[in-house]
Amino acid sequence: MRRPDLARYGAAAVAGGALALSFPPRTLWWLAVPAFVVFWLAVRGAGARRSAGLGFAFGLAFFLPHLWWIQHFLGDDFGPWPWLVLSALMALFISGVCTLFPLVARLPAAPVWAALLFVLQETLRGLIPFNGFPWGRVAFGQVDGPFARLAVLGGAPLVTFAVVFTGFGLAAWFPRWTRAWALVPIVAALAVSPLISIEAQTGQRTVAVVQGNAPDLGLGLLTEGATLRDNHLRKTAELAALVRGGALPKPDLVVWPESATRTGDRDPVLDAAIADLGVPTLVSALRDGQNSVITWDPETGAGESYAKQELVPFAEHIPLRPLARIFTPFADQADLDAGTEPGVLDIAGTRVGVGICYEVAYDYVLRESAGDGAQLLVVPTNNAWYGRGEMTYQQLGMARLRAIEHGRAVVVAAISGVSAVVRPDGSVVRSTGMFTDDLMVDTVPLRTDLTFATRFGGAIHVVLTGLALAACAVALWSRQRARRATGSRPRRTGED
Repeated sequence: MRRPDLARYGAAAVAGGALALSFPPRTLWWLAVPAFVVFWLAVRGAGARRSAGLGFAFGLAFFLPHLWWIQHFLGDDFGPWPWLVLSALMALFISGVCTLFPLVARLPAAPVWAALLFVLQETLRGLIPFNGFPWGRVAFGQVDGPFARLAVLGGAPLVTFAVVFTGFGLAAWFPRWTRAWALVPIVAALAVSPLISIEAQTGQRTVAVVQGNAPDLGLGLLTEGATLRDNHLRKTAELAALVRGGALPKPDLVVWPESATRTGDRDPVLDAAIADLGVPTLVSALRDGQNSVITWDPETGAGESYAKQELVPFAEHIPLRPLARIFTPFADQADLDAGTEPGVLDIAGTRVGVGICYEVAYDYVLRESAGDGAQLLVVPTNNAWYGRGEMTYQQLGMARLRAIEHGRAVVVAAISGVSAVVRPDGSVVRSTGMFTDDLMVDTVPLRTDLTFATRFGGAIHVVLTGLALAACAVALWSRQRARRATGSRPRRTGED
């Protein structure tokens, strides 16, 4: 490889690493902009094949550290291959759209179209294969910075576009006066601040989260279902005792984390625990082949429920089962059944929107809940599988972005932490530690106004995708037209 190529690939890898550092638990959100500045400089002037290679280097340098928690999860039993293969597969999406960068670079305002292509690859990653893997979207790293405010207008796709366009624009137009256009997203982000409100519109609710904890065993959790159930029953009894003793205020609603128990339609032990507590409870449980959240009333027991719609591939449903045995411990388990209805439950006089764990990465899940009248969003999750790595903080960042996007408080209930209460502006007002049992009680505002993103976020995503595809079509048409014009031009002779 020639020295100039080494410099390009090195720059692309550095840019990818810088993007990884911009994500929680760090608050270095601003690193994303220089990351895309450097990446644009690396791909500028490169042909399609070289751009693809540079995109792969960028993507791999980003996903390897970003997904390191998979090594915590599977590494001891399966080695590094699940982590390496998934990181490489995700990097291929970036590589693929980078082959189109030289094409759209011929158009006016090239950074706009290149940024739209980057949004397109995030869209594709959330769809294929096997319903996709939408982890690591640029927007999810921006929750501590001003760009996140744009989520109230267009959700995660618009935030990603704003960050990438700012970086690409600064690199492409510096030092010309047109570089000012690259600052439009940051100005827009500051301008939409008045649209973000944390004020209660239909009262408040005091919500308690029961974090029963789990052994730090990784795959050992496969046999610890009884332990998880016992831990959460014990902490629920502790909550009841603290409320009776006046040490904690009596909550209006209690939330259990994802898969804290297994249960059926009847469960006398849970009935007794929640009756003793005397508070309506959202119990997250495996029931009848579904990953569910069940409304549990202290007097009438189990009520309506929500079943997880977006199941984790190779964990909750197993594509390519014979091949999956090589890299997943869940290959011989039966697939869970996916739900088909939006996550909205009525409990404690409150309409609650629910997205279970992995679902918080998908735009439509909580958008449907908010659009269907949810006044509060709840995200039960089980991150105990992934050890003490960054996964739980990355997921909390997603929940914080959803709070801004839909103008709702979000309660995150995690088996082993981090559980959190998030205001509608994305700020965390209370959180727990990791791998500790804990109780968290706080008051959250209930809101009913629908944000622009809740109403039109899906349409905006379609428009951004359509513009990316249209830019490629126009660039191809322009190139073909130029070739035809060159081919039809009369050749010069010596007499001319």
